[in-house]
Amino acid sequence: MNRLSRSILSVFAATLVCAPAIALAQQAQVQGDVLLIERVQEEPGNLPSRGMSMSQVEARFGAPSDRLDPRGGQKRQWPTINRWTYPAFTVYFERSKVIDVVMTKADPNEIGPKPPTT
Repeated sequence: MNRLSRSILSVFAATLVCAPAIALAQQAQVQGDVLLIERVQEEPGNLPSRGMSMSQVEARFGAPSDRLDPRGGQKRQWPTINRWTYPAFTVYFERSKVIDVVMTKADPNEIGPKPPTT
């Protein structure tokens, strides 16, 4: 066998050895991602919906665990964003209306967003 044939054979053998490990790692990653997505799909009624006011959110879900400092508002085109944290999610308000809700991790092993920074 010449040098080129041995190189090709080595690459092929390495691919056969590594392919199952790569496939398992990818499958584990996908399964972790699906857990958060499935949990969000299971709890759509248990989250504030876009357009709710701050008072509606507080009336339905109670007082937040923490009200983070507002961001933005320096210019008219940069509206003030308020963030309220609850144990299972964080609510983002533009001025006083919900614009987004982000689920927090259920446990350290779940793949999902990091907690908001203060």
